[in-house]
Amino acid sequence: MSNTEALTVDERPALRRLVPLSVQHVLAMIAAPVSTVFLTGQVLGLAPGRTTSLLSATLMLCGAGALLQSLGLGRIGARLPFVMLPGGAASALFLQIARDHGAATACGSALLAAGLLLAVTPLYGRIVRFFPPLVLGTTVLLIGIGMVQVASQLITGQGAAGRAAPSAVVLAGLTIGCTLVCFAALRGAWRQSAVLLGMAAGTVLAAVTGLDHFGAASVGSPALPQPLPFGAPRFDLMAALPLLIFALASLAEATGQTVMNSEAAGRTPDPRRDVPRVVRADAVVSLAGAAFGTSLLTTSSENIGIGQLTGVRSRFVTAGAGVLLVAAGLLPPVPRMLAAIPAPVVGGSSLMVYAMIAVMGVTMLHRADLGDRSHAMVAAVALAVGLLPIVTPGLYAGFPGWVRTVLGSGVVAGTLTGVLLHAGVRAAHGGRSATACRPWHAARASR
Repeated sequence: MSNTEALTVDERPALRRLVPLSVQHVLAMIAAPVSTVFLTGQVLGLAPGRTTSLLSATLMLCGAGALLQSLGLGRIGARLPFVMLPGGAASALFLQIARDHGAATACGSALLAAGLLLAVTPLYGRIVRFFPPLVLGTTVLLIGIGMVQVASQLITGQGAAGRAAPSAVVLAGLTIGCTLVCFAALRGAWRQSAVLLGMAAGTVLAAVTGLDHFGAASVGSPALPQPLPFGAPRFDLMAALPLLIFALASLAEATGQTVMNSEAAGRTPDPRRDVPRVVRADAVVSLAGAAFGTSLLTTSSENIGIGQLTGVRSRFVTAGAGVLLVAAGLLPPVPRMLAAIPAPVVGGSSLMVYAMIAVMGVTMLHRADLGDRSHAMVAAVALAVGLLPIVTPGLYAGFPGWVRTVLGSGVVAGTLTGVLLHAGVRAAHGGRSATACRPWHAARASR
């Protein structure tokens, strides 16, 4: 769907244009919350009704976040054409905490991380320099690799010792194949919905071929968002450490997203003004999300490609997408069909989603000057330290609990190593910011 007449960032289109343009944005981003919720439901063993309720809450919060970022409220929200999603990396860490310490502790960790974001926003300029592409790329790469391991368990089954039924492997492979076909054959918003369409095709194939069975789900009334679905949040600072560190690292990614969206919308980038507003909106919606059982929600670049494709830059279009998402959350479609998607189908889609997170990490590392041996050494050591607990889970089993919490998490261990070594590189350069040591927007502006 293209438009010959471009809309500016502050232009409010007529309703007859607003609705179809907003639908485009919803189609471009809807696969992320759906696949994230289904993966959460499968990993945590949630009943179909609870999974549907969690999906309703997630859609509603994504819509509220899009409205807040697009329209703004005081110093909360950047007033840019943003949508909001459950962050893939943040959701991965949320699931890791939930598996290791329980879902209530994961919700408490999300509350702590969102609170930390609000607290450190005034210090944004001082913190973001510790997470240049060199460090942030390593962090995101480790998150993607770790979550590919989690997604694979949806194919093998919990406690299957790495063995999967051939039918489950075939179904996951067919789901991935359908996704690739959709991505290659479609264009525009439909192409950006390839993951969602691949899940739908995999589900149909499972029903037609009998490769997997459908879970039973009640038909009843739509499951509305349920507050505190896992009980009262539990707060454990050590368990929350992966999310807390990621929350700080996300300041750098928020900088890149904001600069990129400002340029795409035709507005002069002003990171020191806009990034804190973006982060505050992320934190406020994430606080509400944790109360409904979700992880951190973050602004997304999913809609930027649609804006560039159509020439539509209006923030009122993404606000319209927010309204549609809130409506979808309050009136979810056919809960039985959504909750009954077979685990291998979710696993196949999740493998692609989380492998893409790893690719994003590689892309971030590409922005760093890895031709400099000191920078390459920082990345190499940080990756080695971060990969050790992923490839050898019992490596630190004989150490005290706090050591297992810090070094036993690949993300925490790798990120802390990268931050410390990067600080050493900066000190060796006399405090000067080499290309690999500058924040995302500064490195980009120099090219």
